[in-house]
Amino acid sequence: MTRESARKPVYLAVYDTLADWETGHATAYLARAGYEIRTAGLSGDPVRSVGGLRILPDVTLDDVRPEDAALLILPGADLWDTGDELAPFARRAREFLAAGVPVAAICGATAGLAREGLLDDRAHTGAVSFYLAATGYKGGDRYVDSDAVTDGGLVTAGPTDPVAFAREVFALLGVYEGEVLDAWYRLFHDSDAQAYEVLEAAEATEAAEAGTR
Repeated sequence: MTRESARKPVYLAVYDTLADWETGHATAYLARAGYEIRTAGLSGDPVRSVGGLRILPDVTLDDVRPEDAALLILPGADLWDTGDELAPFARRAREFLAAGVPVAAICGATAGLAREGLLDDRAHTGAVSFYLAATGYKGGDRYVDSDAVTDGGLVTAGPTDPVAFAREVFALLGVYEGEVLDAWYRLFHDSDAQAYEVLEAAEATEAAEAGTR
């Protein structure tokens, strides 16, 4: 993770029916790593998540430019499968990837990217293969039966893998690496108490190094 990318915010797309549980691990620990998390909606109007949370977007999608961002996160939502209302987010994801800025999509958002053609030439995953196949996309042979996949700056995951989704995001941005990344995943996915010790030691080392600068 470069200092320049650390200064740029992470944009979380927000829209009605977004799945609350899918991006929380990622955004919480990105924020702890120093990233500003900014919510982006189609308009400035409040939206409600599937869990009933009311979210007031920080900015509109039209205000989000790839060159000013470190990452775009697209959560799942019922609306991805009920029409074209969220298609502008998939089109903006195309702009991000074309500019070399990463995108992370989970659950229904992967179907939105499939319809946009962004999964045709990248290894990817999602809820299940036939869910994405129903979009009529051309990338079926690139589907990977895995918890989360990263390819060409794009992270994809299914709705039951928010921890693996976060793991791939952290690896992509360099937030955690190596045994620390593995320990974070084992702690939150497997409740491995020994993993906590690894994370605690890493934090102590980082604090000590910061104190000598």
